[in-house]
Amino acid sequence: MRKEKQMPRTMTGAIFALAWPTMLEQLMHTAVQYIDTAMVGSLGTEATAAVGATTTVNWLIGSTVSAIGVGFLAYISQARGAGKPQEAKRASSQAVLAVVFAGLLFTFLTLGLSGVIPAWMQVDEGIRSLASRYFFILYLSMLPRTASIILGTVLRAAGDTATPMKVGIGVNIVNITLNFLLIYPTRNVVVGPWEVFIPGAGLGVIGAAIASAIAFTVGGISITGAVWKHPEITPKGQSFRPDMRVLVPCLRVAGPNALQRFGTSLGYVAFAAMINSLGELSTAAHTIANTVESAFYIPGYGMQTAAATLAGNALGARDEKKIKDLGRRILMIEVGLMILSGGLLFVFAPDMMGLFSKDAQVILMGATVLRMVAVSEPFYGVSIIIEGMLQGMGKTMMPFVCNIIGMWGIRIVGTFICTHILGYGLVSAWACMILHNLMLFVMFSVYYVSGRWNPLKYHKAG
Repeated sequence: MRKEKQMPRTMTGAIFALAWPTMLEQLMHTAVQYIDTAMVGSLGTEATAAVGATTTVNWLIGSTVSAIGVGFLAYISQARGAGKPQEAKRASSQAVLAVVFAGLLFTFLTLGLSGVIPAWMQVDEGIRSLASRYFFILYLSMLPRTASIILGTVLRAAGDTATPMKVGIGVNIVNITLNFLLIYPTRNVVVGPWEVFIPGAGLGVIGAAIASAIAFTVGGISITGAVWKHPEITPKGQSFRPDMRVLVPCLRVAGPNALQRFGTSLGYVAFAAMINSLGELSTAAHTIANTVESAFYIPGYGMQTAAATLAGNALGARDEKKIKDLGRRILMIEVGLMILSGGLLFVFAPDMMGLFSKDAQVILMGATVLRMVAVSEPFYGVSIIIEGMLQGMGKTMMPFVCNIIGMWGIRIVGTFICTHILGYGLVSAWACMILHNLMLFVMFSVYYVSGRWNPLKYHKAG
């Protein structure tokens, strides 16, 4: 029998034990994004714009699927905290059912709409055909991609963040290798005194799409196998028929989170469409700046995973002291990490942009908006952690309300006024984004100080 790993006894130890594999996984994923962007960027600004034009649609789909996983995260983490392993396994089998349903649904939707999405995103007509083909090929792997997202969350809910990390590293290696072989043509590369023959398909942007699709498929198969072998959450021997005892509470948590992610991601689509309408240079600068920025949010989202799992465990065990200790400890750690990452982003913004583009205008625009957003990172980090704790405790309605108000009431309306009415450019759009993040900080902080975030304290007081 496999010996179960014990979590560290101290709260800080438990936080980092769960957070660091997620951080490393996201770091590797971001590194591949960097490499993808650099490889495609070497083909020219048009290629970068074609790939980046549908990035926010990818976020829309991926985040909606992720919301389903949040429902299972809350259920499984609380079941484990309450000492109910059979409930966790039952939820795992229902997660597999959700993978099949959501994966097939989004496959049909994305492939069917691939021809019109670039037009909806107001992409320049000259690159619409290329962007459409890239999108179609990318989403041929939607079913295994759905498995990676939902079943990866199931593993994290069980306290296993190391396995998704290892799978993610493997996926990244596959992606980089195939990019190298599929994007560029056959060539001879000089390495020191040697000239090395490198085969290549010379497919450009299409090669990048094929590489990503294959890598996603490898990841989905690997994550599914890992869940099947996991002693605490294996769905083996469980029923795969819909089980309302599990699905109803999971959907109660996932529903508001799905609406939140869908609504905010749809906002990202509208936001990107407005930026795309500013021209190819703005689209390229925005795409690269988004890629650069994502690396500096890694500490925040790594800690969010730990916050969600530990909060769910503590609630399942009805341990109010542990919940309070978690909140204080992880917020202090998070703010410190985000101050550090924000400072690094501010200092190295021009150098980071220069990795992906040689266009001086693109570098200047991107560096300007990155330095603006770097100042707001510690504030956004607070929002990320409080939202993660609420997810683990199954309280997803308040984050839904805050995020929808911020996205549509501030970012989208503000960006429309700035870019379409006042005639301002990319910098004004990112200023609206930063204002949105600061508003989330205020709303989540007020909610946290009020004590309403803690179900045990609030219900006891009521």
